Amino acid sequence: MKKVNIAVVGATGMVGRTFLKVLEDRDFPYENLYLFASARSAGKILTCKGETYTVEELNENSFDRDIDIALFSAGGDTSKKFAPIAASNGVTVVDNSSAWRMDPEVPLVVPEVNAEDISWNKGIIANPNCSTIQAVVALEPLYETYGIERIVYSTYQAVSGSGVKGVSDLEEGLKGNNTCKAYPHPIANNCLPHIDVFLENGYTKEEMKMIDETKKIIGDYDLKITATTVRVPVFYSHSESINIQLKKPFEVEDIKSLMDGSEGIVLMDNVSENIYPLASLAAGTDPVYVGRIRRDFSIENGLNLWVVADNIRKGAATNAVQIAERLIETL
Repeated sequence: MKKVNIAVVGATGMVGRTFLKVLEDRDFPYENLYLFASARSAGKILTCKGETYTVEELNENSFDRDIDIALFSAGGDTSKKFAPIAASNGVTVVDNSSAWRMDPEVPLVVPEVNAEDISWNKGIIANPNCSTIQAVVALEPLYETYGIERIVYSTYQAVSGSGVKGVSDLEEGLKGNNTCKAYPHPIANNCLPHIDVFLENGYTKEEMKMIDETKKIIGDYDLKITATTVRVPVFYSHSESINIQLKKPFEVEDIKSLMDGSEGIVLMDNVSENIYPLASLAAGTDPVYVGRIRRDFSIENGLNLWVVADNIRKGAATNAVQIAERLIETL
């Protein structure tokens, strides 16, 4: 694989630092690495592959140099301003914010599902929402083999999805200090059915992200989808109960075999030995874990899955780096 020049925008944040860890873990082939962040983080020293790098302040001239790919995780406003600047300088941006996800001119990519969409990018590629990424990795083989009529998402999402403030709220809450910097209620010993803001339709923005992004990634805007997303007192890894109505009859053992042979999935399904996906097991790893595969007897061709993945790795940094790896093939 050829070597490229790569930049990380938002390098000092939770996802930005994980970008560096994933680049190192996957031995991503870069020649030069540039790190950018806000003015208050400029000058910090970070390490990747045993080398130290000084974080630079992000500005309009940051991309006036030879950069092939830029991984962005600095928030939507930063992405809206600086991603077009980078793209105009010939940089291909992989953006982790929600700024570009539903733009019809921007591909929304999970490499195991729709890597072919990378080919029509115009300088910006959107990284999907963390909860959507792990869901569609599990759904794609079902969609291709059986077709899908309807999806019901119920998620149990880790506090790291709210960044440093979410982690701090849980840490402090477990100490008995129920301060609420990230959430409207204490998260320790609670489950909050409230992720992102509430919309006029009664859903949260997180729930609508899952609905809309799933349709775009799979490429089927007629899919019937509903969602309830819940924040739970877990530090890392999102867990999801996914109820699916398939279009064709199935055997449960065939579904298990399909999952076991699909890219990016680790099958963990032996309930007689209490083997099923756990948030603690997924934390710090890249696969999507699938288990508790069983028939939903209440509806024709109904199926239940339990899907778990690390929301900071596969749900953010790893997925973006996988996109970058595919991009190298086109450069």
